[in-house]
Amino acid sequence: MEKDLKINYEKALDVLTSKDNKLAVNINACVRCGLCADSCMYYKALKHSDYIPGKKVELVGSLYKRYSSFTGRVAPYLFGAKVLDEKSASQMVDLLFGACTMCGRCVKHCSIGVDIPYVVRKGREMLVAMNMVPQTLQATVDAAVQTGNNMGIPEDEVTDTIRWMEDELRDELSDEKAEIPLNEVNRDIFYTLNPREPKFFPLSISAMAKIFYAAKESWTLSTKYYDVTNYGFFNANNHEAAIITRNLHDEVKRLGCKRLVLGECGHGSRANRWEGPNYLKKQYDFDVTTVVELIAEYIQSGKIKVDKSLNSQKYTIHDPCNLVRNGGLLKQIRFVVNESVSELVEMNPYGNDNFCCGGGGGQLAMSEYNERRIAIGKIKADQIKATGAKVVITPCHNCVDQLSQLNHTYKLGVQIKTIAEVVADALIINN
Repeated sequence: MEKDLKINYEKALDVLTSKDNKLAVNINACVRCGLCADSCMYYKALKHSDYIPGKKVELVGSLYKRYSSFTGRVAPYLFGAKVLDEKSASQMVDLLFGACTMCGRCVKHCSIGVDIPYVVRKGREMLVAMNMVPQTLQATVDAAVQTGNNMGIPEDEVTDTIRWMEDELRDELSDEKAEIPLNEVNRDIFYTLNPREPKFFPLSISAMAKIFYAAKESWTLSTKYYDVTNYGFFNANNHEAAIITRNLHDEVKRLGCKRLVLGECGHGSRANRWEGPNYLKKQYDFDVTTVVELIAEYIQSGKIKVDKSLNSQKYTIHDPCNLVRNGGLLKQIRFVVNESVSELVEMNPYGNDNFCCGGGGGQLAMSEYNERRIAIGKIKADQIKATGAKVVITPCHNCVDQLSQLNHTYKLGVQIKTIAEVVADALIINN
């Protein structure tokens, strides 16, 4: 056992001491001013000093100094350098996995611009090397690698759900030609789903199918590799993340589609659109966009028509961190929503400064931190309550799941909807 631990520690130190100038710059740039404290929902909600984002930088930095600097090696106590051992590794698990959604809000509030999520990610990579990723998160990644989706849903079950939704769609539209195409080749669009949709939220599938129908779009779904998520992005195992990305990439190529459209998932959009080429070490030779941007294109071009009076309740928007703060889709989301609803009231704060829902960073997959996740979510619950809105829109099924739990726990009495669902409710379809 001791030998295995030594090997694992050595692998982790290889991650830490590799020539990574970005890591060194961010660790050394942090001046421990504490300005990041109030940016973090963990610290604001739980008031524990270890949850201050700068403390996470300090933790990884203390190890970096011990193994990457002369002063840290010869005088560790003077320079705050720590040894990587069972105690420090366990602390890393609790703080880097259990107390960070990697939302990036702390970066916006750092006067120097320290990329704290990057430091957290490098720490998570060290924990990967030590086989210390929380089991529940790792199980989610394993399911995606082994079955093609993070929930391990059998292919025939997905097919049955889609065929049932297709029948419902034809009845609703009174058109036997309405379809949810499966495994069709040479279609323009390859559309992706969060596995929670066929399992728990099939109406999200039918909503997007209605939009595609109204736009007269050429599109398809795959029954094998349709998963927009990539929890390898969260567990920081780049090898496993690359497998998941490659499966989706190769399926787009196999079906001969021209455009990969990423369904409503914040981290999935980031992992596949921006990180994917890094994982695969090559650029895609097909277009990649988000469904939010696609719907905006449809509305702007007149391919679909919407009537906002059909959505007459008071709405608010929860901005997914990886789509807005880290993805730049603030304007596109608001364009689509403002075209589709009669009354929108913004949260305070919103947009680039909005608080995470609390479910990001792999938190939803880690049941051991459920209590902590719901506790920090009270900040988001209070934001929602203050708007007086009856419907919360969010273009991310990860956020939908977390907000649904907050809705129940804090008795908010709201509906949680995706953008596709809201747009589908406002659609004017002329057969």
